[in-house]
Amino acid sequence: MALNTSTLRPGFLVSVKTSVRGNVSYQKQEIEGAHIDEATGAQKARWETSRFIADPAEQEAASRARSKAQGLIRAICTQSAFGLLCPENEGEKLEKAIVAARVTADEFNATAKLTRVSIYIMTGRIAPDDVEAIKAINSEVSELMERMQASIAKMDVKGIREAASKAKEIGSMLTADSQARVQIAVDTARAAATQIVKAGEVAGLEIDQIAIAKITEMRTAFLDLDGEGKPIQAPTASAAALDFEPAKPIGPVSFIEKSQPAEID
Repeated sequence: MALNTSTLRPGFLVSVKTSVRGNVSYQKQEIEGAHIDEATGAQKARWETSRFIADPAEQEAASRARSKAQGLIRAICTQSAFGLLCPENEGEKLEKAIVAARVTADEFNATAKLTRVSIYIMTGRIAPDDVEAIKAINSEVSELMERMQASIAKMDVKGIREAASKAKEIGSMLTADSQARVQIAVDTARAAATQIVKAGEVAGLEIDQIAIAKITEMRTAFLDLDGEGKPIQAPTASAAALDFEPAKPIGPVSFIEKSQPAEID
């Protein structure tokens, strides 16, 4: 399948799984055994579950350690529908964040008596010519721009700003030209939100079509193939491309750690 392969920067797809074990136990007590409900004909059962935390203070400390470990990695990455994304030129920061996250868990576990925090990280490299990755990320950018349009049409300021912020974050995985298009859409959406807040619904209605049309123009670059199977040509953006630090190649990142099944965060 032909696909525009110039929209993606090399980077990493990061998967983080954490768990807190121990200190908590559950007791299940049957209140009403399985039986046929006469009124509905459905099978019905009822029970009560009680939770016991032996050391509440330690459990709270475990939750804080877990959140801190997760936050260290997420601060370097961008959350997407497909997992955490990190540009290749942030690889060194990602390595340090992973080390710091593991140290956080280890420090808690060293003093905890009943509870254990576990963190597992797996990274995969995203190549700029990875067709499936390009298709996936382009799809998410396109959906976010569509959400901006829908929110502008509904004069939903919160929805506009949330979609715009998310699109800007995902833009960190795109080339300078593609990110410039995302930035134009984001700026257009945010300006529309500001005008709606300042002038109320009447002014919002006046700017709807202009803003929506501009975002549509930018969104075209991230749509899939047209009906004839040909890549849709991206529109010419009037804005200058944003300035980015060139990606620096780094060696293979081997953060994959085998683990026992754990509760997924």
